[in-house]
Amino acid sequence: MSNESWKTNIAHRTVHLVSLGCTKNLIDSEVMLGRLNGYKIIDEPEEADVIIVNTCGFIESAKQESLNTIFDMHERRKEGSVLVMSGCLSERYKEDLQNSLDEVDIFTGVGDYDIIDTLVEQKRSQFSNKVFLADETLDRVVTGSNFHAYIKLSEGCNQTCAFCAIPNFKGKLQSRTIDSIVAEVSNMVKNGYFDFSFVSQDSSSYMLDFKQKDGIEQLIDAVENIPGVKSARILYLYPSTTSVELINKIASSKIFHSYYDMPLQHSTQNMLKIMKRGKGVEKLKELMDAMRDVEDGFVRSTFIVGHPGETQVDFEELCTYVKDYGFDRANVFSYSDEEDTSAYERVDKIPQEVIDNRAEVLGAIIEQTTKNSLEKEVGKTVQVVIEGVSDEHDLLLSARKLSWERDIDGEIYINDNEFDIEIKYGHLYNVYISELVGNKLMGKVLSTVK
Repeated sequence: MSNESWKTNIAHRTVHLVSLGCTKNLIDSEVMLGRLNGYKIIDEPEEADVIIVNTCGFIESAKQESLNTIFDMHERRKEGSVLVMSGCLSERYKEDLQNSLDEVDIFTGVGDYDIIDTLVEQKRSQFSNKVFLADETLDRVVTGSNFHAYIKLSEGCNQTCAFCAIPNFKGKLQSRTIDSIVAEVSNMVKNGYFDFSFVSQDSSSYMLDFKQKDGIEQLIDAVENIPGVKSARILYLYPSTTSVELINKIASSKIFHSYYDMPLQHSTQNMLKIMKRGKGVEKLKELMDAMRDVEDGFVRSTFIVGHPGETQVDFEELCTYVKDYGFDRANVFSYSDEEDTSAYERVDKIPQEVIDNRAEVLGAIIEQTTKNSLEKEVGKTVQVVIEGVSDEHDLLLSARKLSWERDIDGEIYINDNEFDIEIKYGHLYNVYISELVGNKLMGKVLSTVK
């Protein structure tokens, strides 16, 4: 397609976007779709005039997925289309990728999401010397839900975890103001959204760059005063910047669920020191005990196995800890050796076959603790959002417990409507949990939630 034809056809252009990696990346993808508001969003890359892949560059598997997606989109694209590579992987390896990926037409990183329309129009690459932080002034096209939205608290991170390269290309902590967040959430509520997840690299450090040590507490108070917000949760608390006072503040909120998402990564004093994680095992125990003591509290975490320096004793202690604590949900990641991290320089690397075995063993333990958590729901009546027809069967509806996080904490299948209530997707219902079948809860609708 010639440049002249490209300019004259702007009103009829289509865009296909693939967002990889974390929810923070998803928000930036939604900003790009908002900037391309004259384009029709389509599901078929083969028909798109513009294809955007917002990449993840966190660990090796994510990097490979990003590259594979680029190659797949290139193979499927139509002649004359524009392929854009944006995001963390593009930022992290910008020189190498621009020199080696002839498939890509436009490269951009983590600083220019808000001018993606200009870059596409001019068909040029750009890497600004900044990190973009979404705010209330930009329209987003929220994807995947008509009632739930992610809200970004900050960008960057002040932590120095041994295994993580994110601060190298995301920079230091950069928080939004409370007023900015309140304005965005208020606008979302006007558009029908009532359920919110607040995200960042390190949410419990929110507003520390403003010399405010109680940023999350201020956020909770502010959001609770926004009419129309029915449900909220905070993701990615960091051990060294979380306090028992914050845990109790969340527990006492009428809007924020007692949902504690704290990636621990490990549990032994040796590994917490090696991984440069917080203030040690005693601080960790205090926090985790406080979360477990919260009535109806829900605790989610992530763990890394095979990090350099992890002994067999460390691993066995981790397994015992995870089993004994009984996390509601958890994930295990195999260590990924990333350049520009202090762990990369260590000589005491773990063989890959040992890492894989440890991941399998801990994964089995987490599968059981998850099942134990699900079994505790049987016999309860809970508030859920019914999201649509399940992928399992046309006669089953898919629901999520309102306190659970979208997409990652599971779903509840609705197989009986006792009062013959008209079901509307994206609405709240009281549901009785009747049984656990495999790893799926089954329930029946009792009534609507007013």
